[in-house]
Amino acid sequence: MSIDAAEYRQRREAFMAKMGNGTAIFRSAPMAVMHNDVEYGFRQDSDFYYLTGFNEPEAVAVLAPHHEEHRYVLFVQPKELDKETWTGYRVGVEQAKAEFGADEVYPINELDEHLPKYLKNSDRILYHLGQEDSFNQRILRHWQRQMRLYQKRGMGPIAIEDPSPTLHPMRQVKSAKEIELMRKAANIAAIAHNRAMAYAKPGVYEYQVQAEIEHTFRIEGGLGFAYPSIVASGDNACILHYIENTRQLQEGDLLLIDAGCSYQYYNSDITRTFPVSGQFTKQQQAIYEIVLEAQLKAIEEVKPDNPYNEFHDIAVCVLVQGLLDLGLLQGDLEEIIKEEKYKPFYMHRTGHWLGLDVHDAGAYQHGEDNWRNFQPGHVVTVEPGIYINPNIQPAEGQPEVPEEWRGIGVRIEDDVLVTTTGHEVLTQDVPK
Repeated sequence: MSIDAAEYRQRREAFMAKMGNGTAIFRSAPMAVMHNDVEYGFRQDSDFYYLTGFNEPEAVAVLAPHHEEHRYVLFVQPKELDKETWTGYRVGVEQAKAEFGADEVYPINELDEHLPKYLKNSDRILYHLGQEDSFNQRILRHWQRQMRLYQKRGMGPIAIEDPSPTLHPMRQVKSAKEIELMRKAANIAAIAHNRAMAYAKPGVYEYQVQAEIEHTFRIEGGLGFAYPSIVASGDNACILHYIENTRQLQEGDLLLIDAGCSYQYYNSDITRTFPVSGQFTKQQQAIYEIVLEAQLKAIEEVKPDNPYNEFHDIAVCVLVQGLLDLGLLQGDLEEIIKEEKYKPFYMHRTGHWLGLDVHDAGAYQHGEDNWRNFQPGHVVTVEPGIYINPNIQPAEGQPEVPEEWRGIGVRIEDDVLVTTTGHEVLTQDVPK
């Protein structure tokens, strides 16, 4: 179950068809240092991986559709037995050309020597200025050299352009194979969440529940977690990105688990909230039912040609009306929404794109109030919530929150695929 060479080639061809007479340069992800000389596990840059499928550091991909012979070029680490003994086997120059469909492959230390011939006939460089400043400066120096030659030759790249506005809309629409991988990531995460629900009980620590989840990710064939798992009990559920996971679960707690699996770099993202003692209190149940209704109604709005913002707007309406019914908000629903007086209870959007990145690539709108419409192949999370922080400060003119409501945090999240006829909830195997 993986993306084959033909699909990577189709992606490159589609991208080159859109980029005109430019030369695109993509850099692999750098190795990140955990402490001193210990490195984190390598995770490839998503744009680089989307176009190449090549999964090693210290690599560069060049796309030059105007070049007569080499439209797709890779620069990779050569085979070196001494270094591979320490850091692992490499594909190498010769095998990279055979396996990854490049027209030409060079050792990475020859980048400065060969890159100019792929720039000189282009009209611009497509390159994303990333976090590796030394490499950014390297590309800028190549551009400056080409600009100095422009007066003599009357040709060459006269601008640098970010490739993201061209590439990321492609990444947003998932192929059949990508959907298959995301469905697998969702299935593994569902198994993990169900295992966590069965394991969690008063006296267990949050980190023990986390261990059950992430153990399951690996046992079931995933790469690991898609993001640091959130296992938040009691008041911790009101912290959106809580990751300490150190508290002991207590009788009467709600437990909010936000955890997703990465499978061949494609990700899932699931949140469930449940009572560790097996039964909600009256206040917990009231909040949970509002969030559940908001989520179900929001999912209904995920369908072809619907503007992206509609599922958020309907979720906000349901949440605000529910809080009004409970007396936790007061006033006119439309005014509360317009003035955002609900934000002490609900301070984030209702979802995000999902794919190779957890918060996946691609714009949500083009200009003010011009939201992108859903289309088949989009995958989005739907995750409304209500968070009543113990120290909540109501908006101006709103009532104080009674003590019995404080410390309740509920979020429910599913991954939803837009289909030709509506949608498919990829994470439906986890109860809610």
